Amino acid sequence: MQLSRRTSGSIRLGALTAVVALASLPAAATSPTPRMSAPLKFFEGKTEMLSTVKVVFKSPYKSVTTGNGKILDDGSLSLVQKVRDENKPTESRHWRIKQIAAGRYAGTMTEAIGPVQAEEVGGKYRFRFRLKGNLAVEQWLTPLPGGQAAQSRISVRKAGFKVATSEGVIRRV
Repeated sequence: MQLSRRTSGSIRLGALTAVVALASLPAAATSPTPRMSAPLKFFEGKTEMLSTVKVVFKSPYKSVTTGNGKILDDGSLSLVQKVRDENKPTESRHWRIKQIAAGRYAGTMTEAIGPVQAEEVGGKYRFRFRLKGNLAVEQWLTPLPGGQAAQSRISVRKAGFKVATSEGVIRRV
């Protein structure tokens, strides 16, 4: 399945850094996944994600996403990201995410078509949203011990087929 240049550019998997935060609690010795108490706070301030993006029929490439987040008066997170994909111009992305229930979040992202939905599942955070070109994105953020970083795994599907993936680490800087 061939993706158009516009579609593959809009995937920007390394940059689809989700914004449900991973507060800075240390990992419990018996828990394989650290639990977080203040989820939106992880992206407050500066963050950086280094990742490798793989799109079908293309060579893998590196992506660096830097973020600057702020918790607003209404409790929502406003996050502005600068996305630098290998051999492509830098782009900006804006997120606005708010907790809507215990362990559940919703919001917007400039490239998403419709809402961004997130939920806590077993101490991890799963994000789901759609992009132009009928692309369905699912991202899993797994907090790492120490609360200053999280592993990100993203998959993008079109018509049920996986067309792109990304793996990386987001850290507070």
